[in-house]
Formats: sequence, C-alpha cells, structure tokens
Amino acid sequence: MPCMDIHRFLAPILRVTRARRMRLFAELVPVGPEASVLDVGGTGLNWRHATVTPRLTFVNIKPVPDAPRGAPVVQADARALPFPDRSFDVVFCNSVIEHVGSWEAQEAVAREIRRVGRRYFVQTPDASFPFEPHFLAPFIHWLPRPLQRRLARNATPWGLMTRPPPERVEATLDELRLLRAAEMSRLFPDAVLHRERVAGLSRSLVAVRPTPSGSPGPLCR
Repeated sequence: MPCMDIHRFLAPILRVTRARRMRLFAELVPVGPEASVLDVGGTGLNWRHATVTPRLTFVNIKPVPDAPRGAPVVQADARALPFPDRSFDVVFCNSVIEHVGSWEAQEAVAREIRRVGRRYFVQTPDASFPFEPHFLAPFIHWLPRPLQRRLARNATPWGLMTRPPPERVEATLDELRLLRAAEMSRLFPDAVLHRERVAGLSRSLVAVRPTPSGSPGPLCR
C-alpha cells in the first residue's frame, strides 16, 4: 500500500477539535490581547481558532514556521524552560506532555509549566479512553508493548497509511505515554482537572490553574 499523508487525512477532524479546544481555553482561562502566553510544544495552528490573540511566545524543539507575526519562537526542551519563575500570565500546552516519553520526563515538564506560568492550561488524551488517537485504533494502548509493536504497523490506520519502518514504530512507542486522571492530578496538584467527553466517556484531560494563586485542588469536573 502506498504511503499516505496522514496529516492531510486528519486535517478536517483536527480543525474541529482545535476549535473546540480553543473555545474551552477561552472559557476556562480567559485572556486579553495584553496577556503574555507561553505555548509549550505547539504551533500557530491552534491560535487560528482563538477569538483573542494574546502576546504569544512559542517554545518548541523544532522551528515554528506558522507562528503569528511578531511572536518569538524559542527552541528549547520543555523539561528545562529558559524563563524566570512566573514570567508568563498563562502557559498553554496542548497534546504535548504525552509525547515526552517517561514519567520522569512528564514530571519535569509539569514542574516547569507550573514554575514559569501564573496560570496554565494543559491538555492530554485520557489513557482510560478506549481509542488511541495517535495510532487511530481502539485498545492498542492497553496492550503489552510487544503486542503494540507487532500491531502498530500492520493493524492500525496509522501504520497502514504511513508504512513506518520498524525504527519509527519503536521511536513512536518510546515517545508516547498516555496519562490517566490520577497521574494528571499528581503532576498538577494545584489544578482543577476538567474532562472532555465523548458519548459520556472521558476523551481527554485538561489541567487548569485558573488563578495566579492556584486552586484548592486537585478538583475534578
């Protein structure tokens, strides 16, 4: 089967989910055009759906060619952000923390987000949801690693469309670590934990510190 552009295939779905995510951000962490917002690991795509564009700074290990005009882009590791404590009004982090590999790396990213932001909005897919959004397949994230390795290339839409070599399959499995609600609460103990639901099931988790002083969390809604 020829390799397909999975990003083009997913684009219509991602436009809808990004728009919904940015509406949720506006509801939970309202910001004005003068607010300083650090986007950790993101690109300009989400901000095309924002009703208000704050003073954005991007930090990413890769270039961000679609960053809004005038927005600084800092190439850095999210585990060691090169900013002083509480230097941003808000830290925004969307579908990134599940990509850093180990629990220890996730702890480091969460610690840095909490350190540099007076408020924050951190979203990640919920590991308890039966559909795995990266491989586009049900239940694979609940299986033992050897079985995941065997199925990822030849029994998931991701593998069938992209035809990744074995080393890419292994790198993707090494990179991904989905989180459950209890783990998100451990990473962000001063957050209110929100759930994005589909058919009553928790599809993704959003940790929000809604005020500079934090909240009496962890709370869950």
